[in-house]
Amino acid sequence: MSVEENVVLMRRWFKEVWNDGKSQTIYDLMDENGVAVGQDQPGVEIRGPREFEAFYQRIRGAFPDITMTIEDNFGVDDKVVVRWSAVMTHTGDQLGIPATNKRIKVTGISIAQMENGKIVRGWDNWDQLAMQQQLAIAAAAHS
Repeated sequence: MSVEENVVLMRRWFKEVWNDGKSQTIYDLMDENGVAVGQDQPGVEIRGPREFEAFYQRIRGAFPDITMTIEDNFGVDDKVVVRWSAVMTHTGDQLGIPATNKRIKVTGISIAQMENGKIVRGWDNWDQLAMQQQLAIAAAAHS
């Protein structure tokens, strides 16, 4: 696929998976043997669409109204970089923290490697500490 087609694929991923809540798109766009790093806990690799969907369901369960905005994106060869921001309201306890109803914002950068129209590797770096801090402050305020 061309660089432009890979960028379109990643824009589709963010729109359909995260903003529209279409978990089927994970299976449509992630290679069966795809590996994702940095989405979850440090050092944890997510392998394949099934494991990614489990991660995705935890995040959407805690933040069902998540809205991601692509702030910037570009592609080179078989890789696409996306700088994004997300706003979401913590209304579920799927992350082990009771719902705080706190609206938070986080930012991150994702890099995906494509092969034959599928994501084969992905690396994320997002501000999980800011999310945890915002939730801890909200939880303490409810105590």
